[in-house]
Amino acid sequence: MKQQRRGGRGGGDQAKREFDQKIVEIKRVTRVTGGGKRMRFRALVVIGDRKGRVGMGIRKGPDVSEAVNKAVNSAKKNMITVKIVNDTIPHEIKLKYKSAVVFLKPAMPGTGVIAGGAIRSVLDLVGIKNVLSKMIGSSNKVNNVMATYLALNKLRSKEEYAQIK
Repeated sequence: MKQQRRGGRGGGDQAKREFDQKIVEIKRVTRVTGGGKRMRFRALVVIGDRKGRVGMGIRKGPDVSEAVNKAVNSAKKNMITVKIVNDTIPHEIKLKYKSAVVFLKPAMPGTGVIAGGAIRSVLDLVGIKNVLSKMIGSSNKVNNVMATYLALNKLRSKEEYAQIK
């Protein structure tokens, strides 16, 4: 007979996290002061439940772990629900954020996620399984993640999209 453990914090491997998280970028940033340079870290984190909800956060902290924790908390506050139809997006969308342009197009079942670096992390965590995408213009990860996030936020159901067009 197996003996049960008591107490402790966190619950071990039984406790499942509410959201999966992906650290897209960590950068060391400096501020020059009279006494020298002050180092801090900036973390860009995307979280999602792979069922249509995703959030992104970007925050700074004195060390990497604090920056990541702040970014995760910010991402939880910025959660959006994405409309997913047959494991893909309902319609194609092109969105510009600063110099980054992101183009997302629905794909047939079995296609998979065809996306580069920063966009892929957002699409994987939202739970989209078939989509075609293209990053145009900028290779800045922050701007590409933000453009993808805003594009997913602008998606409408097929009925709503037909009324707009």
